[in-house]
Amino acid sequence: MSDKAINNRSEAFQKRLKKRYAAERRFKYTGLGAILFSVAVLVFLLGNMSINGIAGFQRAEVEVSMNLAESGLSGDANSLASDGALQSLELQGLPDIVAFYAEQELGENDARIITDQAWRDVAAEVIANPQLIQQTHVYSLPASPDLASALAGDGDPKLQAFAQDLASQDKLSRNWDIGFLTRSDATNPQEVGIWGALKGSMLTMLVTLMLAFPIGVLSALYLEEYAPKNRWTDFIELSINNLAAVPSIIFGLLGLAVFLSIFPNFRSAPLIGGMTLALMTMPVIVISGRNAIKAVPPSIRDGALAIGASPVQVVFHHVLPLALPGILTGTIIGMARALGETAPLLMIGMRAFIASPPDGFTSPATVLPMQIFLWSDEIDRGFVERTSAAIIILLLFLLLMNGLAIYLRNRFERKW
Repeated sequence: MSDKAINNRSEAFQKRLKKRYAAERRFKYTGLGAILFSVAVLVFLLGNMSINGIAGFQRAEVEVSMNLAESGLSGDANSLASDGALQSLELQGLPDIVAFYAEQELGENDARIITDQAWRDVAAEVIANPQLIQQTHVYSLPASPDLASALAGDGDPKLQAFAQDLASQDKLSRNWDIGFLTRSDATNPQEVGIWGALKGSMLTMLVTLMLAFPIGVLSALYLEEYAPKNRWTDFIELSINNLAAVPSIIFGLLGLAVFLSIFPNFRSAPLIGGMTLALMTMPVIVISGRNAIKAVPPSIRDGALAIGASPVQVVFHHVLPLALPGILTGTIIGMARALGETAPLLMIGMRAFIASPPDGFTSPATVLPMQIFLWSDEIDRGFVERTSAAIIILLLFLLLMNGLAIYLRNRFERKW
C-alpha cells in the first residue's frame, strides 16, 4: 500500500475519532445539563415550600394581661389535675373572662380580636401551673383569622391599621407555634395542628407494613423457590405484574367494596386504610423480593445443601438473609408510594374532619396527604401557609421512614 493511501486512511480515522470524541462530549454535557436542571427544579420546589412553610409554623398572637383571681375563677392543684379541669374552667366562665380582658386591654373593634377557642390556651397554662389562677400573668393568645390577615397586609384597611398599631405597641406579633405539632384539625387556621393527621399516618403505615411485608416476602419466596413452573404460576406472575401498575383509585374501590362491607363500623379508620394500602404495596414487594432472591448466587444454595441443610433451612437461613437488603429496597419504594396516596383513602372516607387524634387502629382518622389536600382547598391565606408547613412535615416523615429502612438494609447487607 502506498504512503498516500496510508495517509488518507489515517486522516479518515482521525476524523472519525474526533467525531466520536465530540459525540461523547455532547452526551456528557447533555447528561450533566439534565442533572443540573433536575437539581435546580428540586431546589426551587424545596425553597418555595420552605419560604411558605416557615410562615406556616408561626401564628399571630396578641399579648393580654389577666388577673384571674379578680375574675372570681377558683381552683386548686388537685381539682386542676383531674380529668374534668377543662370543663370546670369553662363552666366558671373562663371564655367570657378571656374575651373581657382582651377587649379591655386591646380596645373595642368591629372585628373579633382573638379566636373563639383562645380560652383553651389560657386553660392549658392554668392547668399546667395552678399558681397562675392567683396571679396577674401575660398570656399569648391566638389572634382571629381576620386580624392575622390584617397583620400580613390583607383585608380591611382599617383593620390593617389597627393591627399595625397593636404591633407597634408589641401587643401583636407572629410567634413560633409549637402547638401546630400537637393539635389536630380545626376550622380556624390559627388553631389547626398536624398531630392528628400525623398519628393517623403512623397507624395506617404500621398496618400497611404489618400486612404487606410478610405476605409479600412469603409470596416471593414461594414463587421463586417452591412453585412449579406451569401455566397457573405464569398466570399468577402476570397478575402480580399487572397489579403493580393498576391505578391506586382501583384499590380504593376494592377497599370500599370489600373491607367496608366486612367492617362497616370502621369507616375512615387506620385499619381499613392500612388494609387498602397494603393491597397496593404488596405487588411491589413481591416483584422486588423475587428479583432479590434471584440475585443470590446458586452456589450459596448448593453449598448449604452439600453440608446437610434441608431445603427450608437453605431458604430461611441462607437465601433470605442475603436477599433481605433488596427486599427492603422494594419495601421502601412501596411504602413511600403508599404514604403519599390520597385517591384510595378518599374512597374509604378518610377525608373526614377529625378534630381529635385517633385513639387506636379502629378510631376515625385522616392522614397527612389527605390533610394537605383538604387545607389546600381552603381560600384563607392562613391555610395556604399551614399547607406548606404540613408538606414539610410529610417530607420529613418520609425521610425519617426511608432513613430507617436504609439503615436496616445496610445492617443486613452481606457480601460474598
